[in-house]
Amino acid sequence: MQINTLLQTQALSVLDYRCAAAPGDKPYAELFATHSISYVRKGSFGCCLRGRNYELVPGSLLVGHAGDEYRCTHDHHGGGDECLSFQFAPELIETIADDSRIWRAGWMPPLPELMILGELAQSAAAGCSDVSVEEVALMLTQRFVEVFSGHVSACNRPTALDRRRAVEAALWIDAHSSETIGLDTVARETGLSPFHFLRMFTGVLGVTPHQYLVRSRLRHAVRLLTEETRAITDIALDVGFNDLSNFVRTFQRAAGLSPGRFRRVIHGDRKIFQDRFDSPV
Repeated sequence: MQINTLLQTQALSVLDYRCAAAPGDKPYAELFATHSISYVRKGSFGCCLRGRNYELVPGSLLVGHAGDEYRCTHDHHGGGDECLSFQFAPELIETIADDSRIWRAGWMPPLPELMILGELAQSAAAGCSDVSVEEVALMLTQRFVEVFSGHVSACNRPTALDRRRAVEAALWIDAHSSETIGLDTVARETGLSPFHFLRMFTGVLGVTPHQYLVRSRLRHAVRLLTEETRAITDIALDVGFNDLSNFVRTFQRAAGLSPGRFRRVIHGDRKIFQDRFDSPV
């Protein structure tokens, strides 16, 4: 089993599991260390959990309850399997759904509303989305709880306190956008759990905290590209992007131009923009 940790915070861990087990390999007992949801993105496997057997295929969810024993089998597929696993600290579970019946569901079949968020999580983990993998993990978990319980959370109107908290959080993010900021970091500034902070911020401002963070970094980058002649790599790092390729990819997705071509426009090459607008969509 190859395990790669993609995200580690006090409340949430995101791990990439890649199993190469084949038919005939003897299953062995394992324990869920935490409450968890694992999205199957490739391959298939069986799971024996509390006397019941489940078959998981791409799009399925394996649901784990902390301390429960399980065994995985690979009788029907020899190519191994890959999962994106979201593992939650107890204090976060208390804010989402502290109901053992939900976390002992065992599995969820491939449902469109869950598969869409599972694939979005995979895209976020690969750096191809301006929503963070942390945010998608909480969205997927909330939707799983709603599907399992048959109850969709009501969309309450933001209170005056929510609006003030969201604005103050956005200003704080903007002021610290060059730093490494996780969802739990900003949530602590507001006195809310990451789960409730994400819902509150998105409900008030219409974007997730990470989307706002990325756009704040882009705004600062544009200002530096306009005013200065420093190397683009230096600008990317100064505004908070962890590497040049991430900055270029994000900037291109937002502006339709690379940072270098954007800088050429600033210095008078207007034909770049004109060619873009004249190109067929």
